[in-house]
Amino acid sequence: MAAQSAPLIPKDVVRRRLRLEDRGVEIALQDWGGDGPLALLHHANGFCAGLWAQVAERLRDRFRVVAMDARGHGDSSMPAEGPVAEAFDWTTMAGDLSAVAAELLTQSGDRQLGLGLGHSFGGTLMLAAESARPGLCRKLVLVDPVVPPTAEMLAQAGWGDRPPLAEFARRRRLLWPSRDEARAHLGGKSLFASWTREALDLYLGEGLREREDGQVELKCSGEVEALIFEASASLNLFECASSVAAPSLFLWARDGNFPRSVYEELSRKMTESRILDADAGHLIPMEAPDWVADRVLEFCSAP
Repeated sequence: MAAQSAPLIPKDVVRRRLRLEDRGVEIALQDWGGDGPLALLHHANGFCAGLWAQVAERLRDRFRVVAMDARGHGDSSMPAEGPVAEAFDWTTMAGDLSAVAAELLTQSGDRQLGLGLGHSFGGTLMLAAESARPGLCRKLVLVDPVVPPTAEMLAQAGWGDRPPLAEFARRRRLLWPSRDEARAHLGGKSLFASWTREALDLYLGEGLREREDGQVELKCSGEVEALIFEASASLNLFECASSVAAPSLFLWARDGNFPRSVYEELSRKMTESRILDADAGHLIPMEAPDWVADRVLEFCSAP
């Protein structure tokens, strides 16, 4: 059967766009509803809000869950200046997250988010947003967050301003004749080998758009993804961590990209944080969504 658009997203999930006038972007939101304090979810670079669906479904028994698409991702707009480096600076994108949170809090009347949950690049932005606005989140869960290399580290590695992941992103295939052909192509890639079937369905439905000629293409272009990788040194996560007092949980991927010692160093700089290990790769929410949801709910149930 052909892959359908937006599978596994319940009909009661409200899709809306939030215009950030002073930032020149419209941010797409998936509002899962639910009872309790606000939880804001942010995805990894190159992905989209819909990939949180398996986790969001579990969390909305305890929270009012909202997942956002970053600028240039999913159904959010491209910034007015287009795909240029300055528009995808990590501090700028953390500012988008903070602005979305502020608007949601104004609308709800709450004083802070009950939970800030971010994966990879999204976890990094969540930590940076909390650092810039202490008290934004009651609790933070950071799922294998990216620890951006400094400009010096990039230079020492001989990468200059072009890290390998950026070059890989620019070479990524973006277009297929149909969703079925996209499934056949992507499903055979090692990146997706450990994903749940539902996660791949979500990526095909939420991460691709149909063009007027009937073909399908990735919503996040390789150029945008690459610009974000190249701008990673614009944010010093260790400086951010030192000003974060919110109780925080790191979920570290044993088979991921970062040594546990990096998160241990970050954790020591924070007022209250701990680390749990996941038997998974870097894309934990797509590989083990129930495990992620269980850990989040346990952490948020503790005093």
